[in-house]
Amino acid sequence: MSLIPESLRSQLLANGERQSAGESRDPLPVVKLFTPDANATWLLTELDPADPDLAFGLCDLGLGCPELGYVRLSELETARGPLGLKIERDHHFTADRTLSAYAADAQVRCRIRA
Repeated sequence: MSLIPESLRSQLLANGERQSAGESRDPLPVVKLFTPDANATWLLTELDPADPDLAFGLCDLGLGCPELGYVRLSELETARGPLGLKIERDHHFTADRTLSAYAADAQVRCRIRA
């Protein structure tokens, strides 16, 4: 089963296409992923249209250093937490601010609060 359903994947790809076209934007995160048995969280805004396995967003591995960056979806789909649980998508997540606002808050709090 795919971590990200097609409906959300198309939103992520559309954001990636706008970014590749040179649009200056600060999108709302589309997807929140998390480890149910650890403190890792990913707020993803886009997929690279040239490499749709490559996602961009705010990444927090639970070590107190959240940062903007890229992550491979294929790696997230195979990753397991300390109790062997898979990464999950938060089905109830709805972004209420832009990615830069989440990033600014995460820098102050040393974790993503979504």
